[in-house]
Amino acid sequence: MHFAFFLKIYKNPKNKILLQEIYDFNFHQLELSIREIGYGDQTINKKMKDYINFFHLLISEIHFWDTLSKSQKIEKFYSFLPDFGKVDNLVNYFEEFNTDLKKKTLNYFLKSVSNP
Repeated sequence: MHFAFFLKIYKNPKNKILLQEIYDFNFHQLELSIREIGYGDQTINKKMKDYINFFHLLISEIHFWDTLSKSQKIEKFYSFLPDFGKVDNLVNYFEEFNTDLKKKTLNYFLKSVSNP
């Protein structure tokens, strides 16, 4: 969820290539983690497809986050986390996270990352 909010805030034509690299890196790391668990190629492909589809659904659901009422935000999170007990706390957390992201530039998060 954090990564979805991150992409939502920093997505613009200027950051397009860099955000695509970050996106690719994250999903490549996820794939490597699944491989380390010991799943075969067919299972990995299916799981990756499921994860990517879920992630894009999440992004589409939070796209208009700033225009949603608190009850609509709670409904969105319940649709992803139906068994989570305190969705209202989660909504408050992501409200603050979203606000904090808006106060910082993309470079703020990248300045300590070095290229090997």
